[in-house]
Amino acid sequence: MGYRVLLVGSGGREHALAWKLLQSPLCDRLIAAPGNPGIEALGRGMGKGKIKLSKLGAEATAGLVALGKAEKIDLVVCGPEVPLMGGLGDACREAGLRFFGPSRLAAEIEGSKQFAKDLMKQAGIPTAAYGSFAEVASAEAFIDAQPGNVVVKADGLCAGKGVVVASSKDEAKQAVRAMLVGKIFGDAGTRVVIEERLTGREVSMMALCDGTRFVLLASAEDHKAVLDGDRGPNTGGMGAYSPSPLVDAALTEDIARKIFAPLVAAMAEQGRPFRGLLYGGLMLTPAGPMVIEWNCRFGDPETQAVLPRLGEDLLPWLLDAASGQLPLRSPDWLPGVSVCVVLAAEGYPGKVRTGDAISGLSSDGQLADGDLLVFHAGSKREARKLVTGGGRVLGVTAVGGNLEEARSRVYAGIERIAWPGMHFRKDIGLRGKA
Repeated sequence: MGYRVLLVGSGGREHALAWKLLQSPLCDRLIAAPGNPGIEALGRGMGKGKIKLSKLGAEATAGLVALGKAEKIDLVVCGPEVPLMGGLGDACREAGLRFFGPSRLAAEIEGSKQFAKDLMKQAGIPTAAYGSFAEVASAEAFIDAQPGNVVVKADGLCAGKGVVVASSKDEAKQAVRAMLVGKIFGDAGTRVVIEERLTGREVSMMALCDGTRFVLLASAEDHKAVLDGDRGPNTGGMGAYSPSPLVDAALTEDIARKIFAPLVAAMAEQGRPFRGLLYGGLMLTPAGPMVIEWNCRFGDPETQAVLPRLGEDLLPWLLDAASGQLPLRSPDWLPGVSVCVVLAAEGYPGKVRTGDAISGLSSDGQLADGDLLVFHAGSKREARKLVTGGGRVLGVTAVGGNLEEARSRVYAGIERIAWPGMHFRKDIGLRGKA
């Protein structure tokens, strides 16, 4: 039986998902809404499925449901968090469309940091001590009462940018005032969550969930700061590599038992069963793994590093999760290490310049004579030429026998890509050698 898949989104994560799904012999057709130039190019022969793009915006819930019904879609896969928080999953399921992704209530695990922290406290999941505030005075009093530095987070969705890891109490207070008074994150920052600043290495763990069960995917390490050495403001992610050398079988079991299992159970008990991709951002502290954040969808750019190592068909896993029938086994993973480096536009993560011509790629948006993967995120076509159209423009991924080989290959490929103002981190994966 062949399946028709509707993929919602337009970023690098969605390009990676499309690339993997189109390799499935079960995929008869994939429609991306709205898609991007990299996804569109997949229709020129890569994979066994046929591809079609729709111009519908990712937030157009009614239009996406209508498209799904008209195209007789067998599975809707949503990449970004905003449509999930807007109830796309609920609308699709009500219309009889099988959907990979959480309901609006379950997506609140990402949509509200206070909800996530309160739920973890109730479920006994290890996480940093915290407080939640809507007024500056009480927030500043909490900061003053802490023995060390803190992290200030906007409560709502901020595309990965609503977090300030403060190095002093004054910096933390400035962040509070910027969010609560300056409204730099709009409605997402009308309340802030302030946490103790944990120490250790960060790792990303993603799990497929069917409402009651979950299956962990391979580990990854994201690099959120814009500059080498983890300096500068946070971004949506400047690169990732997989697997993390710190996450062995024993630690994976520990994370599953102490963090994911109680979270999935608590969500179900609250009447918010989680079906879709549950992402845990963890800190490996001296006291063990602790949760920094939860996301309700595939990570970006972690997906671009993890999926190239998946040694089997992704589509059956998504179908089983969406149907509440995950198998009781782990996916097969290819040996080696993958490294994804994000190439960003001038000004990112602030106000970005767009419209710069991208050189070094062939007509299909890939490197002409290499076996690297170029995942498109913020590119667009103007007069048949690729130009920059967003902050994070491309993610270049290489797989090697080890970390050093993968790093060498990915940076050699990046040397052939250019546009005015392009910038990227040159140390993606180096912490894996520490």
